[in-house]
Amino acid sequence: MQRSDKGKGRENWGSRLGFIMAASGFAIGLGNIWRFPYIAGNNGGGAFLLIYLAIVLIFGIPLFYAEAGLGRKAQAGAISGMRKLAGKGSPWVSIGWLGTLAALLIMSYYLMIMGWLFAYFFNIGIGTFQGITSEQAAVVYEDLISNPIAVIGYSIIPTLILGTIVSKGIKNGIEKFVKIVMPLLFIMLIFLAIFSLSLPGSFEGVVWYLQPDFSKINANTLLAALGQAFFSIGIGLASAFTYGSYLKPKGSNLVKDGAWVVSLDTFIAFLSGLVIFPALFAFQMEPNSGPGLLFLTIPTLLEQMPFGYGFGLIFFCLVIIGSITTGVGLIETLATNVSELFHSSRKTSVWMTIGVTFTLAIPIILSQGPWSHVHLFGMDIFDLVDYVSGNILLTLGGLLISLYVVFQWTFNRFMQDINTGAETIKLSSAWKPVISYLIPLSIIIILITGLI
Repeated sequence: MQRSDKGKGRENWGSRLGFIMAASGFAIGLGNIWRFPYIAGNNGGGAFLLIYLAIVLIFGIPLFYAEAGLGRKAQAGAISGMRKLAGKGSPWVSIGWLGTLAALLIMSYYLMIMGWLFAYFFNIGIGTFQGITSEQAAVVYEDLISNPIAVIGYSIIPTLILGTIVSKGIKNGIEKFVKIVMPLLFIMLIFLAIFSLSLPGSFEGVVWYLQPDFSKINANTLLAALGQAFFSIGIGLASAFTYGSYLKPKGSNLVKDGAWVVSLDTFIAFLSGLVIFPALFAFQMEPNSGPGLLFLTIPTLLEQMPFGYGFGLIFFCLVIIGSITTGVGLIETLATNVSELFHSSRKTSVWMTIGVTFTLAIPIILSQGPWSHVHLFGMDIFDLVDYVSGNILLTLGGLLISLYVVFQWTFNRFMQDINTGAETIKLSSAWKPVISYLIPLSIIIILITGLI
C-alpha cells in the first residue's frame, strides 16, 4: 500500500484471494469472534440473529459494494477519495471523516481487547486456568481488566506487531499474513463448535441461539443489529473504502469478491455463536455477560477438553491473529488518511497513527479499573466509545453512503461502476428499489427510534 510519494504509483492487491482474505480478515477478526456473541447475548439470541442475517443480506452486501466501489473508483483513502469524487468542500466528504473517526475510536479500545487476549494466552501457558471453575474464571477476568498496568503492558505487544505489519505494505505485509492465518482460524473455530455442541446440556444453548423470541425485539435490538452488521462487515468505517482503493479500477470483480467477503464474515459470526452459547448453557452461565463473554466461556470450555490447554494456546493464538487482521485494516485506514492529508511517508504515517491510538486507549483501559466510577450517559468510557462508534457513527456512515448512491452517484451509474470487471454474476436493476428507497429509509427509522 505504498503511496505515490517518491515516484511510486499506488500499490494494488497481488491477487483476488489476497483482497478476499484481507477484507474477510478485517471483517472477521474480533468483530465476530468477540463482539458478535456478546451483542447477541445482550439482545435475546435467536431474535437478534434473525434480524442480523436479514440486515446483512439486504443492507450489508449492497453497502459493501458501494463503499468498496467508491474506494476503487477514487484510488485514494476515504477523506482524499471523497474530496476527489465529490469536491473538497462537499458535505459528502463527511463520509470519509465519519468513517475515519469511527475507525480511530474502535481501534483505541481494540488495543485493550487485544491486550486481554495476550494476557489470556500467557495465563493459559503458565497453567492459571487448570482446574478452574466458571466462578473462578470470572474472578481471573475481573482481576485482569481492573489492573491497568498489566493491560497497558500487554497492549504494547499488539501495538508493535500492527505497526510492523502495516509498515511493510500490502503484498509483503497484509496480504502475505492473511493468506496464511485465515484458513487456520476457520478450521479451529469449526473444531471448537463441534466440541461445544457435544457438551451435556449444550442443546439448550442451541435453542436459545437459533429460536427467535420476538418479545425480545425492540428499537434497541434493531439498532444493535444494524451497528453490528456494519461493524463486522466494515461499512461506515472507511476500511472497505481503503481496501477497495487498492483494487485495480478495471481488473477486479467486486461483485463476486464482495459477496465472498460478506459470506465468509457472516459464516464466522454464526459459527462463533455456536462455539459460545452451547458452552454457556452447558456450564450454566449467563449469555448476557457483556464484553467479557469470550473470556469467561473459553477457559471453562478448555478445562473440559482433552489436551484442552494445548488447544487453548492454539485457540487464543488464532484469536489474536484474527484480532490482528482487524487491527491491520483499522491502522491501514487511519494511516492512509494521515499519509494523504499530511503528505508523509508510509512508515511515518503508520507510527503516528499507532502513537495516537495507543494514547487514546489509556483512558479506556483505566475505565475498567481505577476510573470505573466515571460514567457519561449512564455508561463507562469503554461502553460509551463502543456505543458511539459501533451504533451511531457506523450507522450514520452507512446512511450517508446510501444517500450518496441515491443523490450523487445515481443508481444507473452505481450499477455500471460496480459491474465493471464482473463476469457471470452482476448487480441487476432489481436492486434499485432496495438501494434507492428501502436501505436509506430503514436506516433513518432504525437510528431515530433506537436513539429515542
